Amino acid sequence: MKMETKQHQKPILQLLMLTSLAAAAAALTADSPRCRTACGNIPIPYPFGVETGCYREGFGLVCNDSYHPPKLSILYYDYEVIDISIVSGEMRVYLEAGRACYNSTGGLISSSTPPTVLIESPYVFSTRTKYVAVGCPNLGYFVDPAGYYVSGCVSICRPSAYNNLNGSCTGDGCCQSSIPTGLDYYEQYLQNFIVAGGAGIFLANSTPCAYGFLVDADWFRFTPSYLSMTSDLRVPIVLDWAIRNVRNGSAAVHNSTDYACRSANSTFYDSSNGAGYRCNCSKGYEGNPYIETGCQDINECEHKDQYPCYGICTNVPGSYLCECPRGTAGDAFTQDGCRPKDKFTLALKIVTGASLGIFFALFMGFWAYLGLQKKKLIRTRQKFFEQNGGLILQQQMRSCRGVTFKIYAKEELEKATNNFDTDRVLGRGGHGIVYKGILEDETVVAIKKSKIMDDNQTKEFATEMLILSQINHKNVVKLLGCCLEVEVPMLVYEFVSNGTLYSFIHGKDQSFIPFDERLRIAVESAGALAYMHSSASTPILHGDVKSANILLDDKFTAKVSDFGASKLAATDEVQLATLVQGTCGYLDPEYLITCQLTEKSDVYSFGVFILEIFTRKKALYFNGPEEDRSLASCFITAMKEGRCLEIFDSQVKSEARAELLEEIAEIAMQCLSMWGDERPAMTEVAERLERLRRIQKHPWVQANDSEEMDSLLGESLDTHANHINGHNYIEQTVFDLEEGKG
Repeated sequence: MKMETKQHQKPILQLLMLTSLAAAAAALTADSPRCRTACGNIPIPYPFGVETGCYREGFGLVCNDSYHPPKLSILYYDYEVIDISIVSGEMRVYLEAGRACYNSTGGLISSSTPPTVLIESPYVFSTRTKYVAVGCPNLGYFVDPAGYYVSGCVSICRPSAYNNLNGSCTGDGCCQSSIPTGLDYYEQYLQNFIVAGGAGIFLANSTPCAYGFLVDADWFRFTPSYLSMTSDLRVPIVLDWAIRNVRNGSAAVHNSTDYACRSANSTFYDSSNGAGYRCNCSKGYEGNPYIETGCQDINECEHKDQYPCYGICTNVPGSYLCECPRGTAGDAFTQDGCRPKDKFTLALKIVTGASLGIFFALFMGFWAYLGLQKKKLIRTRQKFFEQNGGLILQQQMRSCRGVTFKIYAKEELEKATNNFDTDRVLGRGGHGIVYKGILEDETVVAIKKSKIMDDNQTKEFATEMLILSQINHKNVVKLLGCCLEVEVPMLVYEFVSNGTLYSFIHGKDQSFIPFDERLRIAVESAGALAYMHSSASTPILHGDVKSANILLDDKFTAKVSDFGASKLAATDEVQLATLVQGTCGYLDPEYLITCQLTEKSDVYSFGVFILEIFTRKKALYFNGPEEDRSLASCFITAMKEGRCLEIFDSQVKSEARAELLEEIAEIAMQCLSMWGDERPAMTEVAERLERLRRIQKHPWVQANDSEEMDSLLGESLDTHANHINGHNYIEQTVFDLEEGKG
């Protein structure tokens, strides 16, 4: 939006005087004795000068000796010069800040916002300069010659209890904004403003005066003292100067009369801020490139801190030579780089040659040995691959469509686990160690490195893994692949982030787990086992159901894991275990007697798991009395004595209704039957738990469907006494088998 500007007669007169200035008739040189080289303690390098004929057009200065020390300012301007740099092309000057003061009601008392005009001059405002507005409330901005907005900001003071006046200038008492390149005109406005309906926000913490100014960003540091100022303020700014009577140096170099880079050992480079160019001494020279003999050769040998040489240094025009002393050789530019020359005699050459020959022979022998070892390693890996059923697995994978199961190379898993670093260990179990791995595609996985495998399982291993990988259930940990190049195959599973349920129940910092969450985890786990038993393409027995093998993802969804003890259920013959599988405290007593692993073995273990999650007690506890060490035995005793509710966790008893807990106890009791044919199937357990979950989630179902509730609770209570009696004579036997007695 175009803004109407004030008429400022002084800047216009200055502009007219600049544009009408003719070139000095005298030769442009700084060698004349009449040309001052300093004003007080401020050097005046050419193309700047004070006397007529001592400066290039547009670079005139004024030195006022009536001040102490003398005051140097730009000709036709009253901008006091602080310093001038030939190398960086910068000049620092003082400028008066704009100021506006107000009374207690916000009315203007006085205002001073002098413009700064650099049009048609060698100067533009440096981008090292920032526009700053100080005071509250203060809208400070500046415009171009046409009156259009260029840059600005708003400063508001927050109450003292909330402000953060720690030197930052971010809008609280002080604001700042950047300026564009090529800026040669600066006319600012300061406004105290009131916003309708919200005046209190802006006026409650006002300051007597507001300031706006361009300032050297490296110099300015905001402090609270600015907010109490009422006097005039003078600040330093940075101006970039250049030869601006042509567009760039390429255009200027063709005009030898006006070309500013007069020294023979100088060159030009285009200005990065506005039009024009500047001069610089060539490499190896220093001085003032704007006068004939200004760029002088640097004697690098006298400045070894900048030009290191640890040998014989010889200065040459524009550079220097650095050589090692006679009798030595090496790198003279590096400390201790010159060393005495070796006297390489004939005898030494013979010995060296023989040594090299022997070394080469040994090297070739070692290389051949490595080759043989590599071939041996390849043969060993191939042997393990075939031994673990790799060839059969490859054939089956080719014949099956849509198989996502992958066979990994040993190197892939070593790289994914940082060579099986102990820092990557997620857990240790009876069947092996589980590591966290990161594959090349950034997929995070869990890699199980098993300890041992039954020889009778090796032939069927690959086939079983392919079948297990096809389990597609949200509550079962997905098997992604395996590695068969090792003696005991390694398995690759999906990574489950929140660890085991065991750690949540029995960890040092026991997490709060509501009854609803426990029931949901039990339902999800039961559903997963029921799927494995009944719905999978080939029925699968888990063999080691326990809380340590129930993982929780980031949403605390239960996932059944660890198929280390899993077996595929045979359809035409009985599966007999050759090794004891499972974990003490969860073992099926019938399995210990018959060595026959069945679906009902998982049901028994799940019964212990139900007790564990709702009682928050471990399956085996060795620190207590012998009769209380087995959770299953304690529970059976409590059921027999009619105090089953006592065994539940106090939190569970406070959240759940007694009839629901009695039904959970009855389900667990049936699962813990001595003989497998007396236990319910996992599908029945899952359905009953899901029904309880619905009743817990929707209590009004009990009122609307009392027949279902009566059926649910009545049927189980009818069989209650029979199950208790069935445990009278097996209770101690179960505990003795788990303890390894008898």
